[in-house]
Amino acid sequence: MPHEAQPQPADELDAETVRTWSSLALAALGRAREDIDAINVYPVADADTGTNLYLTAESADRALTETCRNAAWTADATADGTGATDPASLSEAVRAWAHGALVGARGNSGTILAQLLRGVADVLGAGPEGRQTNPGGLLAHALTRAAEEAYAAVAHPVEGTMLSVAAAAARAAEAASSAAGSAADVARAAYDGARAALAETPGQLAALGRAGVVDAGGCGLVAVLGALWQALSGQEPPAEPPTGAAVTSPPRPADPCEQHEDGPAYEVIYLLEASEAAVAELRAHLDGLGDSLVVVGGDGLWNVHVHVDDPGAAVEAGVVAGRPYRIRITHFGDERRRGRGERAQRAVVAVVPGEGLAGLCAEAGATPVLVRPGEVPATAELLDAVRRAHAREVVLLPGGAELRAAAATAAEQARAEGVRVAVIPTRSAVQGLAALAVHDPDGSFDEDVVAMTSAAGATRYGELAVAERQSFTSAGICQAGDVLGLIDGDVAVIGAGLPETAEAVLDRMLGSGGELVTLVLGPEVPDAVAERLEAYVQSGHLAVDTVTYRGGRYSAPLLIGVE
Repeated sequence: MPHEAQPQPADELDAETVRTWSSLALAALGRAREDIDAINVYPVADADTGTNLYLTAESADRALTETCRNAAWTADATADGTGATDPASLSEAVRAWAHGALVGARGNSGTILAQLLRGVADVLGAGPEGRQTNPGGLLAHALTRAAEEAYAAVAHPVEGTMLSVAAAAARAAEAASSAAGSAADVARAAYDGARAALAETPGQLAALGRAGVVDAGGCGLVAVLGALWQALSGQEPPAEPPTGAAVTSPPRPADPCEQHEDGPAYEVIYLLEASEAAVAELRAHLDGLGDSLVVVGGDGLWNVHVHVDDPGAAVEAGVVAGRPYRIRITHFGDERRRGRGERAQRAVVAVVPGEGLAGLCAEAGATPVLVRPGEVPATAELLDAVRRAHAREVVLLPGGAELRAAAATAAEQARAEGVRVAVIPTRSAVQGLAALAVHDPDGSFDEDVVAMTSAAGATRYGELAVAERQSFTSAGICQAGDVLGLIDGDVAVIGAGLPETAEAVLDRMLGSGGELVTLVLGPEVPDAVAERLEAYVQSGHLAVDTVTYRGGRYSAPLLIGVE
């Protein structure tokens, strides 16, 4: 559990207050996480709102703590050890907090929470440092800006959601400020206003009324505002929810997925480096692709969240706008199963270098983690994917030797949460495809892992890449622009063209036998190359079958698997 700061009554908005608020909010969301997950029915009944809010707050708290720690180290180093224990300014603290939420935002609710914190930071981070003449008014202004920016970030705001709760909190805060209330008074008014608004959400949104629950995101926001009041007053907020109904045991809808089975099939989230003008065009484009569009951030860095049927098109739109990264694609089939309270017995998580491969794995029932060339996903990303798989048993396919350490650490942490995890040491996406082909979710876990491991191990893998510079390789000296043919990770062939080099690689790989060749084409490789290679394999190896897939953006020019 996160460390909880012990609040002391204060009416000053400074870095220490922000640290206390963050610590208390994270602890409150941690306690309420499962309860909030249980009442999540809108916009998708995927039972993850509490988890997404917690993970977003955890990322924000981590960034804030690191900033304050670095500032303290600098002060100690420059003041002969006499620096203050928390010399970070209010501006530094709130901006670090908001940035941490932005880069770590999860899901629809977490993305909105990140924008709410950004709104707070825009106000608290812009004022002069030092003694504040009206901290209550400053806080009310910050909460109002937060609500305004959150509404602006959502393509189609809906009342009866987290946005309604934020707006009510801001109105109550402004009223308390007008009455010359202290910062603690304003925080208490915002908390009470949010609680009252949360109780009204079932009457505002039909999906909530049918389910007999309050809005899950709004419930999380109430917890965050309760932490604010506690940080300023030193008093703990009431433990009971403001609805009069026990949130810990809410009435469940007859079919919580009823309203969303015909909705988009995928959730796509990514960070994006782009200009404001490019993001404005991106919003318009994504709005036509799907729903639940939320784009938050600013100053060149954005977090994009959307539900679509074509995840490749959503990512492609990000590429047109700027540089997307940390791309996460989730198939709602598993998420809706979780919304019905079901937990799968077994799932597969696969790290893949291409949008097409990610879609292929999702269609096969796996949870994909999409990476760009040269990008290594952090342990937290792999652990998040294991959690999203929502299964008692998980098979993790890292897809590269450089990912094994992160995969092993994520597996260890997941085991501590009660999930049985096995890491199959796949070194290429084609080995992962071979493992997925024999995956048997209904068999025993050990037998399934053995079969998948055997299939991956029996698959030789090749890759074609273009040399960026002159270099010494195991096949000789290559020049910039040469096509490199790698077999099992080592350069085996150096050629001038992709088709000719691929044929040479196939000759070597099939020299020791094989029954099936898998070709994964990069985004710029024409279909004619696949047709040529298929014909080449058939002409020399009549008993060998060939299957071809499109790897999509971010995939290598050509991946080859021989089983």
